[in-house]
Amino acid sequence: MNNIEIERKFLVTGNYKNLISSSRKITQGYISSNPERTVRVRLEESKGFITIKGKTLSGGISRFEWEKEISKEEAQNLLNLCEGHLIEKTRSLVKHDGHIFEVDEFSGENEGLIIAEIELNEENQPFSKPSWLGEEVSHEKKYFNVYLSAHPFKTWK
Repeated sequence: MNNIEIERKFLVTGNYKNLISSSRKITQGYISSNPERTVRVRLEESKGFITIKGKTLSGGISRFEWEKEISKEEAQNLLNLCEGHLIEKTRSLVKHDGHIFEVDEFSGENEGLIIAEIELNEENQPFSKPSWLGEEVSHEKKYFNVYLSAHPFKTWK
């Protein structure tokens, strides 16, 4: 079993909404925001998840990830234990040239921020960038959800 997540993040600068294949609301928080090992709780409509992520490798593109589904009630209870602000977002799936981009449109304390992520099989795997994709922010920690929970986008100057 390969538990390494390879993910690249981009700001969204164009219109993608007519390309959405599905969307769901997500609320998540962090029980531990230690960069060596984050522990995240996520509620996606009627399902809950607990995820442990290791320290980022290769400047933020790869890292160990373990995830387990939990009940909605367990997730709601664990969200009450989280540090900082909860992350609220709508995640939309957008297919482009054989890949799926997950586009997160943040609400609440991070309203105004839209980030697209693509998961890859290899760090240098080529992919076609859609026209609505902006600057790559994979290496910028301020765009990591764990950072946004402590330093919401609305507080940035």
